[in-house]
Amino acid sequence: MLSTTVSKQWKMVRMTAELIKFVEKHNDLFGENDWALTFGEAYRPSMLAQWYAKMGIGVANSKHCERLAIDVNFFIGGVYQSKSEAYTPLGIYWEGLGGVWGGRFKKVDGNHFEV
Repeated sequence: MLSTTVSKQWKMVRMTAELIKFVEKHNDLFGENDWALTFGEAYRPSMLAQWYAKMGIGVANSKHCERLAIDVNFFIGGVYQSKSEAYTPLGIYWEGLGGVWGGRFKKVDGNHFEV
């Protein structure tokens, strides 16, 4: 039997795979390979999270520390999307899977996806 933490981490991995498939499906539907993802930050040591929090660029209790969050880099037509709004279709899909999307955070973080 898996521990609660491992079960959540396994869910995170499966949901990330579904997000990747969603991007691939978009490309198949439109007959071109204009959407792509690369991985950003998937794991953050707690010391780094505490430092980020002191710098005002993160939170000390980040889900990245528990391996329950991932940041992705989203490209459309080979161009990196730096604005959170561009991630909206991905975020809505992620929420439909039962996840939490950083585009809804008070301090918007559109490339952040967590369980």
